[in-house]
Amino acid sequence: MSRYLDMVDGPEHVKNLTASQLLQLADEIRQELISVLARNGGHLGPNLGVVELTIALHRVFNSPRDKFVWDVSHQCYVHKMLTGRKNRFGTIRTTGGLNGFALRTESPHDCYGAGHAGTALSAALGMAAARDKRGSNENIVCIFGDAALTNGISFEALNNVGHTTKKFIGILNDNEWSIAKNVGAISAYLNKLITNPRYNKLARDFQNFVRRLPKGELALKLAHKAEGGFKGAITDVGLRPKSDVPDSDGRGGYGSPIIFEEFGLRYLGPIDGHDLPLLISTLEYAKTCDHPIVIHILTQKGKGFEAAIKFPEKFHGTGPYDMKTGDSLPAKAGAPPMYQDVMGQTLVKLCQKDNTLVGITAAMPSGTGMKHLEKAMPDRYYDVGIAEEHAVIFAAGMATMGFHPVVAIYSTFLQRAYDCIHHDVCLQNLPVIFCMDRAGLSANDGPTHHGLFDIAYLRCLPNVVAMAPKDEDELADMMFTATHQNRPTFIRYPRGAAEGVPIKEQPELLEIGKAEVVQNFSSSGGRKVALFGLGPLNTLARKAAEQLMAEGFDCAVVNPRFTKPLDAGTHEFFGKAADVLLTLEDHALMGGYGSAVLELFSEKGVTTPVVRIGWPDQFIEHATTQDELRRKYGLTVENAVAKVKAQFGDTAAKVTRLIEVA
Repeated sequence: MSRYLDMVDGPEHVKNLTASQLLQLADEIRQELISVLARNGGHLGPNLGVVELTIALHRVFNSPRDKFVWDVSHQCYVHKMLTGRKNRFGTIRTTGGLNGFALRTESPHDCYGAGHAGTALSAALGMAAARDKRGSNENIVCIFGDAALTNGISFEALNNVGHTTKKFIGILNDNEWSIAKNVGAISAYLNKLITNPRYNKLARDFQNFVRRLPKGELALKLAHKAEGGFKGAITDVGLRPKSDVPDSDGRGGYGSPIIFEEFGLRYLGPIDGHDLPLLISTLEYAKTCDHPIVIHILTQKGKGFEAAIKFPEKFHGTGPYDMKTGDSLPAKAGAPPMYQDVMGQTLVKLCQKDNTLVGITAAMPSGTGMKHLEKAMPDRYYDVGIAEEHAVIFAAGMATMGFHPVVAIYSTFLQRAYDCIHHDVCLQNLPVIFCMDRAGLSANDGPTHHGLFDIAYLRCLPNVVAMAPKDEDELADMMFTATHQNRPTFIRYPRGAAEGVPIKEQPELLEIGKAEVVQNFSSSGGRKVALFGLGPLNTLARKAAEQLMAEGFDCAVVNPRFTKPLDAGTHEFFGKAADVLLTLEDHALMGGYGSAVLELFSEKGVTTPVVRIGWPDQFIEHATTQDELRRKYGLTVENAVAKVKAQFGDTAAKVTRLIEVA
């Protein structure tokens, strides 16, 4: 039996389906999402929640002429299916396949790329302003979640909408979740609004009214009256009391009940975000509005898949799972722990012994491992929502009062708070500890989530201590060491499984700025190669050394530990003793650890050749696995060995042969 989904090769085909066929299409899309993501993993819950909305958007508007701007854009899988990418949907988040986020280079229907929250309102407003400036009339539709309203950028945009354009459509997709349950006053405000019984009765009346709306001037006139009438009746959801004095717009004696209207946007809703006919009618009305409008829709994250409804945090972004049960595929027996869990469990132990420690995360309790502290010591845990700038300055404030905050934020997301790190933490030399997960690749997610720039953006700042552990035991040591510092400390570590190294019961206090010599030269007579492998690439350095030694080279292996302060003595010693020095880092080469070594050698007059292994000066795409990308870009043992040998030319081969003969 053919599916309606199979017949949809573009938005124009959505417009040809009947109302009942559109409902069937929604069911088929949900099954496709559940089936494909069971194999590939991905953002299942958010996409199941926007199926009807996405169909309604393509029914009413004309993409790509009309622009859809998705906040974060992890919920644009359905949009991809309906815009000519259905046949490639099985490749999503895999090597060479569709990206898991909106990507301008992938399709003209992806008008704006994203991956971080809170950007959509500003971007859409910029598009609307450009449209107005050039005199065209396409629709700009911004789809943003309630979680985006925990991000300050969203409010900066809202502050500018009313006086920037008269034609702007915002859709607030309210499912009460970002990744974890939303927190803060905005979440409470929206919840108060949608649970108010008087408001909901009027909202239901409004929904029935919208279903009957004809097009044209009558719709505009009636909607205007309905808007003022049903919202003006609620005096306990942010309204001023009734007055005989007309408001400035002449519409009567009620103040604006909704925060959006205070910003100059007309508010419509809340409405059922899974009622497809209602969504279509409401969007048709929104097209006719000559003023900025926000439509508030209520959706269920994970709708259509019981496991995703039951465990919304897990299925926000999930790995492969069993389609029938929703259970994650079992890990291999004896698999090492995840780095984020090591961080979280270590933090709990440290908090139990140090009352000045607190944990702070920006809506990422599971991804950062902070869930362990939340569960064990909730009074020492803060989730500030998707508000990285606030998280950093909040931590700075606590640090001025004698506390030692531990801020756990992904490397890529911490970029958003760079000025706060600089101005509020480092300039004041405050003892804030930053645990930077996903430093390196986040392979499935791609360039918006790779953490490849933090060494560069941190090592130029005064007062910083920056570390990178080679394994999970050293991560615990570095966290313990950070608690003994009275200045800003940063620890970068990768996504995923650690090395499988036992963790000591009592962490070791490391000497600041001191590298670890894992293996010294053996004085075997071979050409000397010093391999400095930073963080997780120390394993690669050791393997490269083994291969080089098998070919007659004399190798030393060093674990740098610190990118700031750099261990000048150890680097200079091995730089002068070696014939070639090799640096390996899971970071961009431009401005990274290898660059720091070159700067040091220039200052010290060390002329030994330095070979650097790291990521090139470009944005790295997504792939199924980290190893695929490492092979493609040369972060491998084979490339490291080849680059070292190339420094010696034919001499290396001759030396090897002489040693073998001897």
